[in-house]
Amino acid sequence: MILAIDVGNTNIVLGCIDEDKIYFIARLATNHLKTEEQYAIELKSILELYDFDPSRIDGSIISSVVPPLTNSIRKATSIVTKKEPMVVGPGLKTGLNIMTDNPAQLGSDLVVAAVAAIAQYAKPIVIFDLGTATTVSVIDDKGTFLGGIIMPGINISLEALSSKTSQLPRISLEAPKKVIGRNTIDSMNSGITYGNASMIDGLIERIENEIGMKATAIVTGGLAKYIAPYCKIEVIYDADLMLNGLFLIYKKNEKTFKP
Repeated sequence: MILAIDVGNTNIVLGCIDEDKIYFIARLATNHLKTEEQYAIELKSILELYDFDPSRIDGSIISSVVPPLTNSIRKATSIVTKKEPMVVGPGLKTGLNIMTDNPAQLGSDLVVAAVAAIAQYAKPIVIFDLGTATTVSVIDDKGTFLGGIIMPGINISLEALSSKTSQLPRISLEAPKKVIGRNTIDSMNSGITYGNASMIDGLIERIENEIGMKATAIVTGGLAKYIAPYCKIEVIYDADLMLNGLFLIYKKNEKTFKP
């Protein structure tokens, strides 16, 4: 069993996973001000909350899109597990063929999600990751990462609406009652929910036209569960894509990994 950690701009998602199942998934708030010791305390508390003794963990792996925090999380994980974690990046084998202009620029989160998707789903594949940013990854029928799309995430859009307008309030994301809202909050919820669902529908159609093939559409990320049910085109909601990808990369490297 390993500890898999995905460090994002808003949340740190972690869980214990082995060949059979994911034992738990937990979230911590991403905080640039916390020290490695503070993160170690939080990691240890999460393991205790789910009744997991750190000695049961055989190893760990980290994916991070927040470079200033990567080393702190690495050291915190080492403190708790007594083992040096793998960090997705140069030096780790992923098996992913990347055809972008500069493969080194590709975020580790996109790499991890692609590795998991290729192992689980029929190709070609389009992955929508609805997090702090909304990212789209396109994988062709041979398993090659072709490129993608990046746009503002759902919460960024909501914050922009409330902070840049005088009369629009801050809202929590809720299922809209109807497409046509009859008050400000319902209208905002409809716009965010149906707007993003329609964006996914439209991009799938455009991407399929560009690659000339029907694709498997996967929706993942912290906010995906709010949007996926409203897509008209069939999409697969996979909340565990990142952790499964981290496990696969760990297994590819466990025999050759040298801390």
